[in-house]
Amino acid sequence: PSTEAGRRTLIRRLSLDLLGLPPGVGEVEAFLADQRPGAYGRLVDRLLASPRLGERMAIEWLDVSRYADTHGYHEDYHRDMWPWREWVIRALNDNMPFDRFTIEQIAGDLLPNATPQQITATGFNRNHGVTASGISEEYRVEYVLDRVRTTATAWMGLTLACAQCHDHKYDPFSQREYYSLFAFFNSTQAEIRTAGTRRDFTGPKIQLPQAVDTLDRARAQQRRVQRLAVRQAALRGVLDREQSAWEVLVGNRDDTPGWLKKILSTRSGRRTARQKGRVGTHYRSLSREWTGLVADLKKARTLQKTLAPATTLVMSELSAPRVTRLLKRGNFLDPGDPVLPGTPAAWPLLPVPTGRGLNRLDLARWLVDGNHPLTARVVVNRHWAKFFGRGLVSTIEDFGARGAEPTHPQLLDWLATEWVRQEWSLKSLHRLFVLSSVYRRRAAAPQRLRLADPDNRWYARAARRRLPAELIRDNALAIAGLLSDKMHGLPVFPRQPKGVWNHIGVASNLWKTSQGEDLYRRGVYVYWRRTVPYPSFVNFDAPTREVCSVARSHSNTPLQALTLLNDPVFFEAAGALALRVNREAGERATAIDRVEQMFRRATGRRPLSGESKILVDRYREEYERLVGEPRLARSLVETWIPRAVSEDRAAGDGRIALAAWLHVANVILNLDEVITRE
Repeated sequence: PSTEAGRRTLIRRLSLDLLGLPPGVGEVEAFLADQRPGAYGRLVDRLLASPRLGERMAIEWLDVSRYADTHGYHEDYHRDMWPWREWVIRALNDNMPFDRFTIEQIAGDLLPNATPQQITATGFNRNHGVTASGISEEYRVEYVLDRVRTTATAWMGLTLACAQCHDHKYDPFSQREYYSLFAFFNSTQAEIRTAGTRRDFTGPKIQLPQAVDTLDRARAQQRRVQRLAVRQAALRGVLDREQSAWEVLVGNRDDTPGWLKKILSTRSGRRTARQKGRVGTHYRSLSREWTGLVADLKKARTLQKTLAPATTLVMSELSAPRVTRLLKRGNFLDPGDPVLPGTPAAWPLLPVPTGRGLNRLDLARWLVDGNHPLTARVVVNRHWAKFFGRGLVSTIEDFGARGAEPTHPQLLDWLATEWVRQEWSLKSLHRLFVLSSVYRRRAAAPQRLRLADPDNRWYARAARRRLPAELIRDNALAIAGLLSDKMHGLPVFPRQPKGVWNHIGVASNLWKTSQGEDLYRRGVYVYWRRTVPYPSFVNFDAPTREVCSVARSHSNTPLQALTLLNDPVFFEAAGALALRVNREAGERATAIDRVEQMFRRATGRRPLSGESKILVDRYREEYERLVGEPRLARSLVETWIPRAVSEDRAAGDGRIALAAWLHVANVILNLDEVITRE
């Protein structure tokens, strides 16, 4: 094994792995100064207690659950699923035992006296894509198939979808056993309502409880809307009665618009509904009282909508279960023999309760029975890969016969059984990982060691790897001092390049950029549209979340560097970092001092002399260039560092210097070391 990493590396590694955020300069220095025994353990405990932990750990589970804010397919309409995402973050922060985490998501609605939060948790199996097009039964079956595939991958690491059409070619389950699992999910309510030729998105929802003060405000606002609506109806009646006399007055006036004269020349009884409506709308618009009332009512209804209780999609069983049949070759048009809910014979069998058939709650409890051979091993392996770079079983998604054998089978067995003994506590599991000597090793290793084990199968060194897409953005905003610590709530719309949503499906193509603090919320809250995910996330290998994904790919492309250099979020972060250092360094600070401050905020260490020289030279070159282009300097500052303008701290030479430092910050935020966890 390689030696233990230095303290600067360890605190940065821990902070990025557990919280998804870099440590502040003060945090690093405090950890370095703490020479008491147990300093590392205290740091671990402090980070595990942070509410930022749930936001970081939720990302992988959102991939697994195929979470998005839209329905997918070509319609890709909006859906309200964010309360489920909120449930996940809270559950992870509260260290909810994974067995309960599993049961509530698969079958929370079937628990005795289920709470609204337990029902909300079942949104896990409403996260899949939905379409209102095509044959309703075909897609209803597809949604059930998706739930089987996702459950098998998420909890058992199996390619169970192979058995949809035939007996599995490699693993020990038959097609009939596949449809026995299918039967667990086949009695939920339909998600598309058909009325004639029209199909609408529907299905069970839950209305989340509101705080008492919010409920009181909502009721008061409802009464206000009703009063305004009554006033509007009364005024409409008055204006409608006055309209005939007005028509006589204006019908022959020279200043009357041509379209209005043409309609008024037709007798009232012979006008079309469209003509009548157009004249009436025009006449009412001439009344100040009417236009004011319309504006007030619009604002009141908008506020009423914001105060309305949130809803989210959930699971709900039919009063009588559907009959499940084996689908020959997976074809919903060719059903075969009936099949009852059940589990494959290769695993510990699930006993049938007396007096009723098996349901989703039985399935969920079976998955997290301490004797289940796969669940604990699969989930532990996935978390191991998150902290150590690769799984003990490298095929994280496949524990079947075609998957890789574990490099350390006894370790995997012990971790799985130890985790169950610790009552399925994820925080305990993570603490066990990060306190180990394996986790604390240096990533750098001599060539001899790299040649002996190029894939690091034996974990003799730490894994050096790029941050996930959302954390790259969070990292830049945190370094710049822009990141909001606001948690939970509706998804947000940060800046993105124009035109990205221009040609997508039939849903709204308008990206309504958020305002204020919502521009700088964490990536886990960014609006996720399946057909067009947030572009910088896509460039850094985030999945579309159209299907369950347990491991992201890791590409290395020029587009990623161009994103960090040119994406509006990262360029604004560079401007904020330049302003932050300009404020804190003071007027007497040298260029080297400023470079050091930027570098320490971004990487957690001081730059080497050669690195400082490169960056100082970069500043001087940019300064000289911008002296000859003062308009460009002004545009850069006013566009990307508006706070400097509002505070009147960037004028003349100060503006040029700030614009030059923006370029230096832009380079620093693009460094491999900044976006990499070492």
